[in-house]
Amino acid sequence: MEYRGVDTKTKKQLFIQGPFEQGTNNIGEFLALVHGLAFLKQHKSERIMYTDSRTAMSWVRKKTCNSKLKRSAKNKPVYDLVDRAVQWLKTNEYTTTIVKWETKAWGEIPADFGRK
Repeated sequence: MEYRGVDTKTKKQLFIQGPFEQGTNNIGEFLALVHGLAFLKQHKSERIMYTDSRTAMSWVRKKTCNSKLKRSAKNKPVYDLVDRAVQWLKTNEYTTTIVKWETKAWGEIPADFGRK
């Protein structure tokens, strides 16, 4: 599992993490959203963020990661990031609007790695 943030206009990669030995797509989407929120807040940006994951949007809204993936030594690095992300959501405010990316209408979201 890996994730990244990409500028939708320029296609410039803004950040990337991974690959990690074990994780899920939903966890990757969640981490990308929280990383993006922190990145935009740090840069005082009012840009919109897009995701193609309703699950990740819900987890961010609820300030939790509700993954069924059991914690293990293999996924400790991922869950360390999840724990940090949840803590960030609980201790920070943000004004960024998160919008569902409409893949059927717009094509694959630029942050995906083209493996679908």
